[in-house]
Amino acid sequence: MMPDTVENQKEYPQPSSQKPECGFPIAKIGVVFSLVTGTAVALCIDVLNTHDIKLARRLYSFLKPNDVLLGDRAFCAYADMVTITKLGCDAIFRKHQSRTTTMQKGKIVGDCDKLVTWYKPKSCPKGLNKDEFDALPSSITVREVYYYVVIPGFRTQQVSLITTLLDKAAYSTLEIVGIYGKR
Repeated sequence: MMPDTVENQKEYPQPSSQKPECGFPIAKIGVVFSLVTGTAVALCIDVLNTHDIKLARRLYSFLKPNDVLLGDRAFCAYADMVTITKLGCDAIFRKHQSRTTTMQKGKIVGDCDKLVTWYKPKSCPKGLNKDEFDALPSSITVREVYYYVVIPGFRTQQVSLITTLLDKAAYSTLEIVGIYGKR
């Protein structure tokens, strides 16, 4: 939220759910932080109704080769995994809830750890233009890692991570879970 000035209302209109002149302008802010230093590496600001992934895509240009990008389910999309790997970077994202997979499919590389093939979507997703969509490869291989959150007195929760860090010898299952846990 920001001060209710005419300039701010013009640039960052308040949500449509608020009655006119009964709220504050709200900006959506996307930031890339360094896990090593804790500093902000890049920042972008847009209007409230901008989806997080659109902000993130504007920040990809600040990634350097060998960076590992951590993110939640909103970022775990086919096009983004491809884009990040083309930059020479890797990603660890929580698997989006609409993507269903089982341990029966894919190449099992360890307990709760497998390599799976993702196929290009049949239609162009929102946020991509036709040229960007057409440039995507027909498939990519990603690694899916499962782990469980056990809290006494609560239902055990399974968490699925998707990563482009495919080499189990270089990045163990436990290391990937640990890196994501730092997020």
